[in-house]
Amino acid sequence: MLTKKFFKTKDEVEVTFEFSREDVTSVALAGEFNDWQPLAMKFNKKEKVFRTKVRLPKGGEFQFKYLLNEDEWENDYQADKYIPNIAGTEDSVVSTHA
Repeated sequence: MLTKKFFKTKDEVEVTFEFSREDVTSVALAGEFNDWQPLAMKFNKKEKVFRTKVRLPKGGEFQFKYLLNEDEWENDYQADKYIPNIAGTEDSVVSTHA
């Protein structure tokens, strides 16, 4: 799930990435904005969700995926859209257009 916070005085958007699935013990976020280097997401035990926040430039679209249990790639179920990638699957896309 994606949540976005737009700032009036900054040219960036704070995007909160969340992922939850019962069989998953670790989740990392990888995308164009971090050179596809997996960033570990913190687990909230109370809400049973993995979560991280990233600030991205306004007015862009960024491809990303979640790396589950260090070996399974998964899209965001509520991404803004999906586009084909070079691996023959699809990537999630987050849009930071106001």
